[in-house]
Amino acid sequence: MSSVTSPTAKPGLTEKKLKSLGLEYDFDFVLHLPLRYEDETVIHKISQIYPGMSVQLEGVVTQVNASLKPRKQLIATFKDDTGQVSLRWLHFYPSQQKMLEKGGLIRIRGEVRGSSLWGFELIHPKLSRAGEALPQTLTPVYPTTEGLSQPSIRKAVTAALSRVQLDDSLPDAVLQKYNLPDFARSVQVLHNPPVGTDAFELTQKSHPAWLRIKFDELLAQQLALAAARAARQEKKAFSMSLQPGQLALALLKSLPFTLTGAQKKVIDEINHDLGQAYPMHRLLQGDVGSGKTIVAAMAAATVLENGYQVAIMAPTEILAEQHFLKMRQWFEPLGVKVSWLSGSLTAKLKQATTDEIANGVARLVIGTQALIQKNIEFHKLGLMIVDEQHRFGVGQRLSLSRKGEQLQQNRHMVPHQLNMSATPIPRSLAMTFLADLEVSVINELPPGRTPVKTKLFSDSRRDELLQHVRKEIQNGRQVYWVCPLVEESEALQLQTVVDTHARLQEELNDVRCSFLHGRMNAQEKAEVMAAFVKHELDLLVATTVIEVGVDVPNASLMIIEHAERFGLAQLHQLRGRVGRGQAASLCVLLYQKPLSQLASQRLKAMYETNDGFEISRRDLEQRGPGEFLGVRQSGLAMLRFADIEKDVQIVDQARAVAQELRIHYPDSVAKHLHRWMRGKEDYIRT
Repeated sequence: MSSVTSPTAKPGLTEKKLKSLGLEYDFDFVLHLPLRYEDETVIHKISQIYPGMSVQLEGVVTQVNASLKPRKQLIATFKDDTGQVSLRWLHFYPSQQKMLEKGGLIRIRGEVRGSSLWGFELIHPKLSRAGEALPQTLTPVYPTTEGLSQPSIRKAVTAALSRVQLDDSLPDAVLQKYNLPDFARSVQVLHNPPVGTDAFELTQKSHPAWLRIKFDELLAQQLALAAARAARQEKKAFSMSLQPGQLALALLKSLPFTLTGAQKKVIDEINHDLGQAYPMHRLLQGDVGSGKTIVAAMAAATVLENGYQVAIMAPTEILAEQHFLKMRQWFEPLGVKVSWLSGSLTAKLKQATTDEIANGVARLVIGTQALIQKNIEFHKLGLMIVDEQHRFGVGQRLSLSRKGEQLQQNRHMVPHQLNMSATPIPRSLAMTFLADLEVSVINELPPGRTPVKTKLFSDSRRDELLQHVRKEIQNGRQVYWVCPLVEESEALQLQTVVDTHARLQEELNDVRCSFLHGRMNAQEKAEVMAAFVKHELDLLVATTVIEVGVDVPNASLMIIEHAERFGLAQLHQLRGRVGRGQAASLCVLLYQKPLSQLASQRLKAMYETNDGFEISRRDLEQRGPGEFLGVRQSGLAMLRFADIEKDVQIVDQARAVAQELRIHYPDSVAKHLHRWMRGKEDYIRT
């Protein structure tokens, strides 16, 4: 193999700088691809230049002027046989000034500024001796770090390329079938593009050489995810009997609504997985208000009826508590002990719950990250449900899974896992980052849900908005007023909620109003939410703690203050808190001018569509997959070269090739993963 056999020996500071860029082994340098290129293969004439053009000129300096006032700068006049330009340095070394004053023919490179009317100039041009042989390839400009020059990186890359064997990891039959460019040739072209190579294609990453690199990266990811899926299917899990159980039937009978066709379909998919002897690893996604909670409850009912425990973990206490209240309402009348575990419980209550979990008295356990604390041991965990799974790191999800591992007949039994997300995942993202999961989608809203209208209000229309709030409350409806995080400060956020609440109480003095924020203790939050649910409050001023999980059908108006400060997915989640009953509902995005271009795009998207998948697609465009999936902290390997939206056709091709390689060319699979996934073994296992 060419990639990782010999570390690049760069002594001292240069080696440390290279390592800081992730450049340690030869193949690291092979994949350290240029950001852009400079054309040093031709000498231009001054008569040919224009603003914005990158040029290389040869000529003489006729005048040099170094000044210290009004500011330090070095100015020179440069001529060739067709005209003249000005050269200017705002920071310069004495050696540069001496070189210019020495006279004689020199070569300069830089970007042209100015105009033909007022004259052209080059700011901080590079200087070199004239007459040297011109390179035969475009000059690469690499990503770098402070103190590491481009010549140093080029030298290291060239050395690595001379040592490494760039043999193709894919068999000839696959290369020919899919018309893939040669890997070694693609690498050489990207590091040293020959004269005449389309520079636009290179910079846009649409050149065939770039397409091969992106394909190989996506193929490695597909192979790694397929390996993760295969490894999971080698594990053992408790197989559930899927005969219609009394508990599930009783739960369905107790509901004041009927399931939608989409919910029934998803329940069947989950039950199929629960009947397997290997652990389910399914993602349940659906737009806000689509009814994921009852689907999770039906899955729990199947597992509980088979004699196993179920754990539900949510990222915030308020969301976990909402699940607890709902599950207790559904299951306790059916004889199921539902327990609650969070960090805010008293030591005595926490110990009592811990004991109930360990001895199996607690059959359905709901909580926050407290469920993965060291002292928590389950009696017989059969299913773990992780809500808003993208908010947890991979390690946290694995910790809950390991809590349920049991040794049975010398085999480690692993609980089934159902992940839920109210953020619909775009197809391109699901194909690339979630290919190791089975995915179920609830794409139908329950009957009776009214579409929420969205309006944009400038902060200058605040008085008009207050009149609308008063009217809604007079009509017997309830209102959310959400405040943003200010300057990433929890303390300031708290103060904003308190101040806004005080101001609204003064402006709407006949309205029953309270507030809710993350620093309140669990009992305080529960009391405020309970009062709002019972309609003992008309107006709730809150932070984004009410983003998910809160269900108050009588709430018909959502006001999001400083909406320009929120992310697109967050705005959509907040909008989903209204429109949950029969009344016509409205979401008002209250913004302050001036708006940035990104903020304008977000607000425009919210105004134009209620479709969660379309919102997610636009959110993906704006934030990228790392932010979107919440995996920056999880160790999940992100893509370096491919763009999952622009390169979706390459993703399709990579999936097809991955399947073919796994069936017919296992040696090529190992070779390709070794080349691309070095250091990411945990990603393959996860």
